[in-house]
Parts: sequence; structure tokens; C-alpha cells
Amino acid sequence: MSTDDDPTERNGAAAPVAEVRELRVEIGGRAIVDGVSLRALPGRVTALVGASGSGKTTTGLALLGEYPPGARVTGDVRVGAGGPAGYVPQHPATVLNPARRISALLTDIARAQVRDLPRARRGTAARQRVLRALAEAQIPDGEALLRRYPHQLSGGQQQRVVLAQALLLGARVIVADEPTTGQDALTKNRVVNQLADVAERGISVVLLSHDLDVVRALADEVHVMRAGRVVESGPAPRLWLAPQQQWTRELLREPPEVPRPGVPDGTGLPVLRVRNLTARHRDGTRGTAVALRVPALDLRTGECLAVVGRSGSGKTTLARCLAGLHRDHDGEVLLDGSALPRSLRGRSRAELAAVQYVFQDARAAFDEHRPVLDQVARTATRLRGAAPETARQEALATLARLGLPEDLAHRGVRQLSGGELQRAALARALLARPRVLICDEITSGLDTVARRGVLATLRGLLGDRDGLSLVLITHDMDTARLAHRVAVLDAGELVEQGPTHQVLTEPRHPSSVSLVAATASPGPGAVP
Repeated sequence: MSTDDDPTERNGAAAPVAEVRELRVEIGGRAIVDGVSLRALPGRVTALVGASGSGKTTTGLALLGEYPPGARVTGDVRVGAGGPAGYVPQHPATVLNPARRISALLTDIARAQVRDLPRARRGTAARQRVLRALAEAQIPDGEALLRRYPHQLSGGQQQRVVLAQALLLGARVIVADEPTTGQDALTKNRVVNQLADVAERGISVVLLSHDLDVVRALADEVHVMRAGRVVESGPAPRLWLAPQQQWTRELLREPPEVPRPGVPDGTGLPVLRVRNLTARHRDGTRGTAVALRVPALDLRTGECLAVVGRSGSGKTTLARCLAGLHRDHDGEVLLDGSALPRSLRGRSRAELAAVQYVFQDARAAFDEHRPVLDQVARTATRLRGAAPETARQEALATLARLGLPEDLAHRGVRQLSGGELQRAALARALLARPRVLICDEITSGLDTVARRGVLATLRGLLGDRDGLSLVLITHDMDTARLAHRVAVLDAGELVEQGPTHQVLTEPRHPSSVSLVAATASPGPGAVP
């Protein structure tokens, strides 16, 4: 399907380094990409935007010669000679070997590029290339990170490691699939600057993104997709100023301010309480290192607490401690005044149901060999003892409420987009009827339309269901406005907490000030 084509100058204009012509991808007789064409030019950023499931990722993966299992493919895909296509996926954990340290993952690539050097110089040269790629991917503490395994990194750190891999490969075209998903505003700005630098070096960037601020900052050409088709395309300035299609206008519409739910009555003990929590990560041969310190943090019944901070600040580690997924910690996590076992395996069925976790990487949280509907329904059966048919009907109703219709619910994991799986993961957690729902960046992989719907659903859950409390892990300060209170983490320390309005309008700690200031639209040059 993919053939080489020499990207030389033709008639005074640079030839594309990659090109897609009339691509059609069918699965089970249904077209998930239908007649898509695009040209990736050297030094230019071509963006594909659209809702989850619109075909963006399938089109981008075609440039790497990758298609869904059992797909019927027609059309033409050409990638120029001179270097492979690099790929930065939406879910970086899927391409990072969990059994190998980051140093091994990157050094294998670098060694292949220095094989012509004398043997005595290869190791040092490869190490220098790896550290340079990490620095270019906005990981300044590369030496420390190299000793870790992928699971010891935050989602944002994993994403930047994958970007470093693509840079090491020396690709002429890089497919960046939601490269800023799950990252805080400061890190997002740095990634935008990095991709802009990549383009300035003559590398073509194919950007697949729902983050319109990032697209505005980077894209030269924009293709708007819906249901597998390109419904509108053109130069970025024209499309932003004068969109022709109603669907494009809906995507570009400024989201309304997210209203906070009503204030909880504040009476009684907190439903969840953290006391003197110190969490550790294993750090290579040096044993363990402190990753998080939280002296005191409370969550009251009916309350939404947003936990914000830069990528790697400890947000996910805190969430995993609450859910029993990170047991290497001291201190206590109390539910209704009683200490929860540190490990998930030590918790009773009632405790498991009471504290539910929705992962940032929804794809990794599902079994790809079973229909999504079965996995969602199983929660009600396993944790609440619901009859199978009752659980199935409840699962269908909850999925539909979150925007996932029945025909999608019956499909396998590989047939759903990242955003669709994120909504399925939320439905699965809700079927446990939890007291505490921990949402780890669950809107980060959603387009603007779907994000508005999920945030409205979360707000409704807090208002409609007695006893539900929400811990919202987010890098997005706009999303944090949903919360009653905000806690700010920086370098593993709880540096500030208080009412949302106070923290977001009058932040006190320098880290909070930086996060609020960086909420403005990112753009090349935005970060000093």
C-alpha cells in the first residue's frame, strides 16, 4: 500500500514527503475512512481535526502502513525516501515496552545510528544522542528519567519519551496523534514550541488533535473530519475566520463557562481523608525515591476536588494511592473514618465499589479481546451482584447517556477511538455506584463537543446522585473550574489548596501562578 517517492523540487515547489490519495478503510463493510486525501509538505504542519471516531488516527496511521486488523484498504499512500515516518501516539504506554527501562528503549535506536563510529566511541555517542533527544522533547532531567520504567512515568512524561524516539529516528514526517493530551498548560506550550522547531528543520508534521488552541498555534493547513470524511479543508487562517460547514463551526464554537455544581452542605466528616501520605517510586538501582507528600487533604460528600499541577507533579500518584493502585506509601487514606487497605487486593468488594478510578489511558484499561459492553456490564455484576441481563441494560443506558450508542457498545476495543473508550471507561466506573469517583484526565482525549458533554454529565452526577464525590485530576485549569475546591501539586508536594475561585483568581504559590498564567492559548514562543 505504501510506496517510496523521492521528494524533490518539482516546478519550483517542494514535493510532499508523504501523500494520501482517496484513502478508504473498511471494517466489516463499514467505512471508517472514506475518500481522504492530503499532502504533507516539508517544514509544514498539516492538521486533522474532528470528533472522536472521525477517522483522524486511522488516516494518520496509514502513513506508517498500519491499519486495523481485518481492514479492507483502497487508495494510495506514499511516503518519501530519506527516513521513516515517526509516530507520537495518543496513548504512549502502548508503544513503550513495560519490561525495559527508558535508557534501553532509546539507546537501541541511537546505537543503530552510530554503528559507523569506532567501537570505543559508540556508547558515548549513543548516550549523547539520547540525552539530546530527551532535552529536545522537553525532558531536561534525562539522566534521572533513563533509569525508570514506563509505568513509573506520568502520562505526559511517557508522551515526551515517545516524541524523543521519533526525533532519534530522524524521520522526514512525524505523525503526532494528540501530542498534548494529558499535559499541563506549561508543558503543552513547550510541546507546541518543539513541534514548531521540528517543522522549522524541514520535517513535515501531521498533527491529529482535538485541542484547537494547539492547532491554531501550529497548523498551516487544516482538514476537518467527520464520520470518516473530510468535510472541509484549507489554509488555517481562512478556516478559522470563515468556516464553511456547520460541523466546523460547531467544533470551533467557544465552549461556555462550566458552571460549578451547588455547594455541599459541609456537615459531617469527609467521605475521604488523606493524612501524612508519603508515596515512593522505585528508582533503578538506587532503591526508592519520594514521589509525593500530602500532609492533609479532605473530600466531603457531594464535593468535587480538582487536583492540578504540571506533568510529573504527582497527580496520578495521588490518585493511584487513593484507589489502592500504588501501595508503596506511608500514612493513611480513610473512607468514612476507616483506613482503606493500601493495596487493591486487600480491599473488600464494598470498598472497591466505593472508590472507583477512571484511567487516563482508557485503551490500556480494557481487554481488547472482549466487547466493550461486556466489560462495562461486568462491573455491576462483580461489585454489586446485579443479574447479567440487568447489568447489561444498565450498561447500555449509561453508555448512551455518555454519548456511546448501542452499535458502538457491541464493538471491540480496537474498533473504538480513544475518546470513545474514555467514555466507556467512565460508564464502567459509574456502574459500581461509587461514593468516590476518581477521574484521571478523562477529558484530555476528547474533542470540544464531547468534552462539553462529559463535563455536563459529571456536573449532573454531582447534583443528581446522593453521596457521590469527585476527584478530578486535570492539567486543564478551565476544566478545574467545575470543582468546588482545588489542590495544587508541584514536584510531589501539596503547595496550595482552597476554594476554586480563590486558587484560580488569586493564586499564592509560584507554581499555581504559573499554571494560571499559562492557561492562555499556547503558541510558538509562548514559553521563555
